[in-house]
Amino acid sequence: MIAAFLLLLQAAAPQVGQLQVVPTIPATPPATVPASGPASGPISGPASASVSGPLPPQDWSTLPPLRIRRQATTLANTSAYVHGEVMAGRCAKAVRTVQGWSLSLDLAVLMTRDGRVRRITPRAIDCPTVEQYAAGVILGARDSIDVVDTDTDTWYRTSLTFAWGA
Repeated sequence: MIAAFLLLLQAAAPQVGQLQVVPTIPATPPATVPASGPASGPISGPASASVSGPLPPQDWSTLPPLRIRRQATTLANTSAYVHGEVMAGRCAKAVRTVQGWSLSLDLAVLMTRDGRVRRITPRAIDCPTVEQYAAGVILGARDSIDVVDTDTDTWYRTSLTFAWGA
């Protein structure tokens, strides 16, 4: 019954192309965050992916990469969200590619020593709703995250690239 409902939702989803969320590690180190932290600040509120904890270091290039066992892909009806934010003019950071459009976002993720997500801090790109959405994607993949065996909470870095057709 639930499977039939999900298939119905997929069929009714607008055909804007399927958004593929690909966790990546930037080839070049991202610019450092100002001492005051990201412009949009850590995520907070009821839908928060952030929990109390220390802020990430200013230089994210020193953080180990976040290891995700399988690639996270969302369904077309969910993927329409990022596309909709761009089309509504609330996010001007998407870039035109040969395949359509893409938008990349760096995130720092604080993991506990037993593998739980403690805090997610997106790098501010002046698209707060997309920043929070990306944090939610990482939080949703929490059961697929592998952490190095450490005695303390550890910050990791990752990037998400959202891509959709023209």
